[in-house]
Amino acid sequence: MTVPENDVTVRGANRGWKKTRLTELLGLDVPIVLGPFGGLSSVTLTAAVSNAGGLGSFGLYGYSAERIRQTVDQLRSLTAAPFNLNIWLDHEGASELHPTDDEFEAWLAPLKPYFTELGVPLPELPSQFLPAFDEQFESLLEARPAVASFVYGVPSAEVVDRCRRAGILTVGSATTVDEALALDDGGVDAIVATGFEAGGHRPSFLRHAEESLTGLFALLPQVVDAVSVPVIAAGGIADGRGIAAALTLGADAALLGTAFLATEESAASDVHKAMISSDDARRTILTRIYSGRLARGIPNRLYAELLPSADDLAPFPAQNWIAGRFKPAAAQQGNAGLMSLWAGQGAPLARGGSAAALMSALESETARNLAGGGHTPEFRTPRNLFRASE
Repeated sequence: MTVPENDVTVRGANRGWKKTRLTELLGLDVPIVLGPFGGLSSVTLTAAVSNAGGLGSFGLYGYSAERIRQTVDQLRSLTAAPFNLNIWLDHEGASELHPTDDEFEAWLAPLKPYFTELGVPLPELPSQFLPAFDEQFESLLEARPAVASFVYGVPSAEVVDRCRRAGILTVGSATTVDEALALDDGGVDAIVATGFEAGGHRPSFLRHAEESLTGLFALLPQVVDAVSVPVIAAGGIADGRGIAAALTLGADAALLGTAFLATEESAASDVHKAMISSDDARRTILTRIYSGRLARGIPNRLYAELLPSADDLAPFPAQNWIAGRFKPAAAQQGNAGLMSLWAGQGAPLARGGSAAALMSALESETARNLAGGGHTPEFRTPRNLFRASE
């Protein structure tokens, strides 16, 4: 019987677990990818992961062309290693959302008390809620990162072709097998299989996100079997056990988000990091309340108070933009109740510390688990974290 090229037996026995199709394409030392955080990415964290041999990622959500250029300059001053830039495709008419003054006022009304509480002036209707995709993409092409990743759809043939001619690998995100097949047919170079467990926004695009909620252990092997390109596993992975499991199920790399969001270099606020390491992180929920799109995070006061009027809240990207005018003040004031506390279901496994230390631990844990030498991570979650709150 012929063993498939991406079979973990081939990787483990003949080439070593660190050598997969993705690591060979990019020259990475380890098959570990940093999740691109929209609005929470950090230049220092991205560079730290790349410098440690993984693929650092930076989310460009909401970034203007000039800000993209400045960010890339900063990244290149900190690392010569490959990194990934992530942008959002236009989806569900997001770019065509142009409310009237009355509509904007109606969307603003439920959130006005939070502006008052935090001492933030009420915003006025902007000319646009997000930079145009074309504007961002041209800056990305100019930057020529090793990887360009896209969420919320299949990048056009022109986008894929222009990236290829610029020497940029393209990556798409799928939450179902059908989405993975669409991305494979669209010519991307790799696909992120995003399980139900992942924190942040659900990048579903063929069906409503609420209808695309498959767990990673069920989704990953199906995607691996269905597509021809390398697959990156995402969703609830936070230690070497998770990475080893993903590789065993056929992944060419594992993407970790919340585990890195808790590190020292992360752009997450101190109060956000504290919530990731709190008992509250044992329960995460999927909701559209924070941004207008389905996303996973730790429920808080904002969620509880807006839930009864959820149907009347603004659609994406207006809800995200309006709430984004007061959330920075909430973070500065240490008010966890009025923030978006993005986190995945693996949050209780996050350990904090430096990104370099985490990368080192992940590497040794993965090697030990794949070799059958034990399943305990180098960091043990405190036992009392799993006791019921008194």
